[in-house]
Amino acid sequence: MCEFLRSFGFDPGKLFLHKLILGIETSCDDTAAAVVDESGKVWGEAIHSQTEVHLKTGGIVPPVAQQLHRENIQRIVKEALSTSKISPSELSAIATTVKPGLALSLGVGLSFSLRLVDQLKIPFIPIHHMEAHALTIRLLNKVEFPFLVLLISGGHCLLALVRGVSDFLLLGKSLDIAPGDMLDKVARRLSLIKHPECSTMSGGKAIEHLAKQGNKLHFDIKPPMQRAKNCDFSFTGLQHVTDRIITQKEKEEGIQKGQILSSAAHIAAAVQHTTACHIAKRTHRAILFCKQRDLLPQSNAVLVASGGVASNFYIRKALEIVTNATQCTLLCPPPRLCTDNGIMIAWNGIERLRAGVGVLYNTEGIRYEPKLLGKKLSFTINSLKSTTLEYWVRSG
Repeated sequence: MCEFLRSFGFDPGKLFLHKLILGIETSCDDTAAAVVDESGKVWGEAIHSQTEVHLKTGGIVPPVAQQLHRENIQRIVKEALSTSKISPSELSAIATTVKPGLALSLGVGLSFSLRLVDQLKIPFIPIHHMEAHALTIRLLNKVEFPFLVLLISGGHCLLALVRGVSDFLLLGKSLDIAPGDMLDKVARRLSLIKHPECSTMSGGKAIEHLAKQGNKLHFDIKPPMQRAKNCDFSFTGLQHVTDRIITQKEKEEGIQKGQILSSAAHIAAAVQHTTACHIAKRTHRAILFCKQRDLLPQSNAVLVASGGVASNFYIRKALEIVTNATQCTLLCPPPRLCTDNGIMIAWNGIERLRAGVGVLYNTEGIRYEPKLLGKKLSFTINSLKSTTLEYWVRSG
């Protein structure tokens, strides 16, 4: 670590007035770092993606992800600092993801960050990964609190009312798996890695790409939880229904498991459409609940959609229909900021530094927390019909 700092000509006595945060992200399978200032300017960033490696294994293998983080974290942090032309001595603090995520991956980022903080004698800001996704929009737009956020990714799915930098009211979450995880599993079951157009894509991207060539109404797949009067989600049932359809089509076409179905594009389109309908309906309920109880402004209310699955443009279109029907504004970070990145972690650090929340000057006892924890608010809404939304669900 000392050699790492000396490579920048580190001078511990040098003082700077502006606030600069180094953000480090290693919650899953991307090693990322970025330097962001209090105005939102991104001075430098770097990322190492493990997607290609994990595509070959059919999913993320935690020990493999851990090893790749170890091999790349110092290079990625150095690259982010070098690109920004910022010396470590100019940093105001280091912000790092500590929860939730893969334990082995989180541990790499945390241990590296704590060694760096100790050498630089600057504050450490532990970051909740989902909070970072939620607040990224404030780097790009002047979004005031409160606003509603939908976080959808490969590991998470939740709806929350954001009332402040660290003040989140959880309205709903997935009762089983996340939408990105479900889409990845469907893509693996369809063996899309063998499809010439999808061989280098992640599962979710492959589904989105192939769905453009299919008929979403070719298979009648019902959205789950249509009678549930809450804002929770469920994707396991959708996965099982799709699995049965694929098995049946394999029998009909006389092909073995692992071969590409002629109807693969239709299946991808139907699954994507049903996923979009489910996410849109649950989000619609949350907006109406918040407006009925004056938790959101009656005019100029904002819905933020973020996380890897929010980069799916078909799902974004479904959410646009919901926000248009409820007089809300939909805001989404650009796709590159929807997936895991160091910029969102650094910006979350800036938000916390400005608010004076969760800034640690003593890191003794700091630990990572793999699991997502949170209190759930139970509520019921009786009438939630929207002619526009219902028409879209039926006809697309």
